[in-house]
Amino acid sequence: MSTSTGARQRPAAVSKQSIGSKVGRWFGRNSIRIYAALAFTYLFIPVAYTLVFSFNDSGRSNYSWQGFTLDKWKNPCGAPDVCPALATSLKVGFLATAVATVLGTMIAFALARHRFHGRTTTNLTIFLPMATPEVVMGASLLALFLNLKINLGFTTIVIAHVMFCISFVVVTVKARIASLDPRLEQAAMDLYADEVQTFRRVTLPLVAPGILAAALLAFSLSFDDFIITNFNSGTVNTFPKFVYVSSLRGIPAQANVIASAMFFIALIAVLIGQVVTAGRKRQKA
Repeated sequence: MSTSTGARQRPAAVSKQSIGSKVGRWFGRNSIRIYAALAFTYLFIPVAYTLVFSFNDSGRSNYSWQGFTLDKWKNPCGAPDVCPALATSLKVGFLATAVATVLGTMIAFALARHRFHGRTTTNLTIFLPMATPEVVMGASLLALFLNLKINLGFTTIVIAHVMFCISFVVVTVKARIASLDPRLEQAAMDLYADEVQTFRRVTLPLVAPGILAAALLAFSLSFDDFIITNFNSGTVNTFPKFVYVSSLRGIPAQANVIASAMFFIALIAVLIGQVVTAGRKRQKA
């Protein structure tokens, strides 16, 4: 009897072990996918919250669900000062991006293509705004503007944003320049192209994706900035400042509408870029 009982227990134990090993192997094969799913879920929870509450039928406060409505999407400027603040952020973002992209691209070419005295120090200095806490940079710029007796406002915001955007442009464009094959430019010059023609027809088209990526990064950093802007804006109100001030009494649903719209615009731009890149790869293949 004991022998038959032991024979029945052994298959059950083997079955449990096989199930456990299968589960362990499955988790081992799919651990990266599980981690990626959890990470994306964590990242997109705030985005989903913002999108859902943009349809909230709320009054001044948008912290609790009151009901579904499309009125906020039909009239995104219904909340006081939200659209003027958005317009200011867009103007600052475009101006700061344009100036930082031009200056940062020239600095990147100088650092990547030329040897000069102080090049190493310049390389190190470029990283300082990226490593400096925004509170320190904002307070330093505020002290500079006050010492120079410059009135705080739109101009000081643009200057401050250019200051920290240049570093990101230089790093991005410089990485693109470093990846270029110098033989392409040499081949163009062997075909009797001068330096200007080589730069315009060979170098610039090859560096253009890096410049575009740097410009998009600079614009997103400028549009999103609050700390440095808060130090140097004076009475000028930007969209991040509007959201911060509104949070004290309840962020209006229109702010969620604008934030959701900006997210979808950025997503569409990325998807268009991916489609264009895939199309070019297929054409080359």
